[in-house]
Parts: sequence; C-alpha cells; structure tokens
Amino acid sequence: MASGEGYAIISTMSKLLEDAIKRVRQLPESDQDEAAEMLLSVASRRSEPIHLDDETRAAVREGMAAARRGEFASDEEMAAFFKRYGVKPHKA
Repeated sequence: MASGEGYAIISTMSKLLEDAIKRVRQLPESDQDEAAEMLLSVASRRSEPIHLDDETRAAVREGMAAARRGEFASDEEMAAFFKRYGVKPHKA
C-alpha cells in the first residue's frame, strides 16, 4: 500500500469493485460508459486541481458569461460537434 496525502492508495481492487466491474462488462456499451463516468467522477475527487492557462481560463469565463445570458448551443450545433470530434452523445 502506498501513501498519498491523507489517504492510502491500494494497488489492488476490492472484491466489491471487482464484482461490479464484472457485472458492468455484461451491460450494453452506453451503460458501460455511464458507469465509467461515475467511477471517473469518484476518482477525480482524489486528483490534484487542474491548472488552467490564461487562454483556457478566459474561454471558461466567456462560456460561463454566455450561460448566465441564456446563450446555449442548439441541438443541431451539439450534433455537429459530436460528429466532428467523434463523440458519442450520452443518452439519458
């Protein structure tokens, strides 16, 4: 077991996690992706903060300002984005 800041890092998975992964492998790909997003969300709570460069920070601020103004991408714009970058849209 390795030591991190305030928590231990275990080099093997728990039995419960192993069982969960086995079950998730049997699910359709979209459900597997949803499970992966949840696991990554939990794992990200243990990671270091991301340091943004000035350009990225400005883009984030502009996006937040646009959202406050109620300016959002249309469904058509999002579909074009997903297609352009090969991203599969998440189906709720």
